[in-house]
Amino acid sequence: MAHDLDTALAGISGILVTPYDGRGDVAPEKLVPILDRALAAGVHMPVVNGNTGEFYALTTDEAVTMAREVVAMVDGRAPVLAGVGRGIRDACRLAEASAEAGADALMVHQPPDPFVAPRGIVDYVRAIAEAGGGLPLMLYLRNDAIGTDGIKALCDLRGVKGVKWATPNPQNLAAAKAACDPSITWVGGLAEVWAPAFYAVGARGFTSGLINVWPERSMAIHAALEKGDYPEANALIAGMKVFEDIRAAELNGTNVTGVKAALAAQGFDCGPTRPPSAWPLTDAQQSRMATFLADNGLA
Repeated sequence: MAHDLDTALAGISGILVTPYDGRGDVAPEKLVPILDRALAAGVHMPVVNGNTGEFYALTTDEAVTMAREVVAMVDGRAPVLAGVGRGIRDACRLAEASAEAGADALMVHQPPDPFVAPRGIVDYVRAIAEAGGGLPLMLYLRNDAIGTDGIKALCDLRGVKGVKWATPNPQNLAAAKAACDPSITWVGGLAEVWAPAFYAVGARGFTSGLINVWPERSMAIHAALEKGDYPEANALIAGMKVFEDIRAAELNGTNVTGVKAALAAQGFDCGPTRPPSAWPLTDAQQSRMATFLADNGLA
């Protein structure tokens, strides 16, 4: 089935968790009810091998497995965005495998290497694009220190369809958007809480880990923002902020921990997170999570 990728990119990019079995191995089959619930709610684009999927805790073989299995599970119901990254050879291998699996686009994680040159990132993304056989690219920008010119150089590469902006700098986002091809889709990459600020400077859509737990709330926030109803969007966000506050604790070290703890409370045991992520939630964090879930009829 052909999908309108531009529409999907401007919607909700739902970052799926990576489930593990009792031995700690990836267990993608555990995603079936979580994915089905998210798609039934209307989530526009599932994302495999994103940060909520513990991308950096996975081996490349595990990431390849997750890409193949998630594309098969989605089975054409929505476009699938597949994350790729790490060392250039691993990134290219994963890009090729994701394309072969039938992913609709690739999300290129910004390299965390301590020695990254802006022009080196251009070479990095170009190589991934070639390995992905021409699949559209979404750049995942978590550090805007490369500057507007560096971001424009990346966006000028063939195949780049969008940028997931994941820095708390709306003014830099506005400058980058103004400098780049107007066909680029700029997506809020800091989830629901930052989405209104990013929408205000021209972004559309946002990433979400909440969709694993409460996809209906994510969809309602997106609908409000698309209508330009900022008071409604902010009210809806206020009602789920406890969840995001728990995830932001310990230098964001409980980000995935919070999602997996909430899923376990809902009866979807996806296993623990892998170190260096924190596991489990502290007693105080768990108590706040239980109250949040109960207050919203989620568990």
